[in-house]
This record gives sequence, C-alpha cells and structure tokens, in this order.
Amino acid sequence: MTRDLSIIIISYNTRELLDACLASVYDRLGGLDAEVIVVDNASADGSADMVRERYPQARLIENQANTGFAAANNQAIEIAVGRHVLLLNSDTYVLGDVLAASVRYMDEHEQVGAMGCRVLNTDRTLQLTCSQTPGLVNLVLLTSGLWRLNRPRWLGRYQMKHWDRTDERDVDVISGCYLMVRRTVIEQVGPLDDAFFFFGEETDWCTRIRQAGWALRFAPVGEIVHYGSASAASLGHERDLLLTNGLVRYHVKHSGYVMAFAVWGLLLGFNLSRCMYWTLRSLVQRGGAARDRRDHFRGVVREYAKAWPLRHEVSG
Repeated sequence: MTRDLSIIIISYNTRELLDACLASVYDRLGGLDAEVIVVDNASADGSADMVRERYPQARLIENQANTGFAAANNQAIEIAVGRHVLLLNSDTYVLGDVLAASVRYMDEHEQVGAMGCRVLNTDRTLQLTCSQTPGLVNLVLLTSGLWRLNRPRWLGRYQMKHWDRTDERDVDVISGCYLMVRRTVIEQVGPLDDAFFFFGEETDWCTRIRQAGWALRFAPVGEIVHYGSASAASLGHERDLLLTNGLVRYHVKHSGYVMAFAVWGLLLGFNLSRCMYWTLRSLVQRGGAARDRRDHFRGVVREYAKAWPLRHEVSG
C-alpha cells in the first residue's frame, strides 16, 4: 500500500527528545496518510522500549550496533512505502501543518526532487540550515571565522547568512534534520551512501540529486524546532573526527584526491590552532572549561589520521 509520506527518524540515546519528536509528529499529521519508521542504533537509554510502549503505531527497527546515520536511514528507506520520504532528526519537533504543507508543495512542484523548510532554534530564532557546498573557499571562510563578519556580505555565503529564509530558493545542500525527498528521485539516484558514518551523507545525496537534474528547494511552508547535535554531543572529540572524515570523504568522491587532501590539511591546521589556543588559555584561566577544550582538541590532533578515509571505504 502506497502512502503520501514515510517519516524516518534515527534514534541514538535521545530518549526524551525522541518522545517529544514523535508526539509532535502524531499530533500534527492531521489527515495526512503517513507512516513513521524509527530506527534505533543500539541506544543504551531505553529509546527503543519507549517507542514500543508509547508509539506502537510506529514501525520500529532495533539495531544491535550503531550502524551510522546513512546506513540506518537506508534500512528504513528500503521498507518505506511513501510517495515522499522525510528524514527527520530525533532532536526536532514539528510545528503547525508543516508535514502536510511539505507534501502539498512537492506534489505541486514536480521538478523539485527534495525540499527543506524553515528550522528554528529552541528560542525560536532562525537556524541557518541549507547552504552552499563545502568547497575549499567556503571552508576557509568557515574555519577562519570570516563568515561571522557582516561586511562584505560575500563572506557569509557558505551558510547563506544574510538570507532570512522567508522566500523560496534553490540551494546546494538541505540539512538532514528535515529533508523530504521524492520516492522517484531515490529510485533514480539511489539511497544515502552508507560509507558516510555520521556527517556528509546529506551533502553527498543532495549533490547526486542535483547532478541528476532535480531542483533542491528551500520552501518556507512551515517550521520545525531543532535542538541540534543531541546524538553527537556524547561523542566528544570523535565528533570532530567524524565531521572531518565526512568532509574529506565527500571531496574524495566528488572533487578528487588533490582537493580532498587540501581540505584535510586545512582542517588539520584549524584543529592545531585551536589546540594551541586552548593550551595557552588553560595556563592562565581558572576552572575546567579551558582544560576541557584543550583536551578536546588534543584528542582531535592526536587521532587526526582517522579523519582520512581509506580508499576501499569510498564509494564511487
């Protein structure tokens, strides 16, 4: 049986946030013919038990190990029956009729392969989702902090800083916290690349969708709230290693090894500078915050070789 929408939520140790997310989804489905698929990546906080007990109508997949964001989504995509598939983070909650409005928008715009909506922080300020691709120039702007300057406006181009997200716009990358993709697009370009463990997978997917001739569209049809990095918070310095690995892996795949090495070197320089800064600051600042940041970046630099993807791990 085909449905209008399959909502896929990946769970990893975010029990309370997942509960709030699911409650908001079911409260705001309205008359939408939708299914919800939760994939639990071996959470240790009882997330799967909570879903089974409180939301028996959801389809639950329980993994025995953390397979990563892309692989877990692909498990759900394989069994999903919706005409559209929505990747929704477990640390979000939906507002108003954004789910039904997104489906209507996709149905009315046949050239759009994937879309995102307005995303808010918990204080209801705008979250800068949707971006340009993370090319070398954009990463220099990001790591140098130049993107924070208001002038010239070009400096904020990577995260499209000066756009208030109140109008429709074609974009390069849509954030995976709310990413709706047409089923026919998935059938054409394939699912997420599960060589990406935790970061970079939606950037790769969006690039492949655009290369196939589909529009990627931001449309302010509604809003969600996104806490941000809830699952990643428990990873410590491994989070930064995974982030770098994802960015480098993306460039190996789409730009070649020379550009990938340039990105790897740029981010190594950034982490070395952060390590030096927090080491010096920890010498003069009382309290544990500076020492924690020092130890964080020392861990990143010490294990930085992990950030380079092995050749056999990179999909073509």
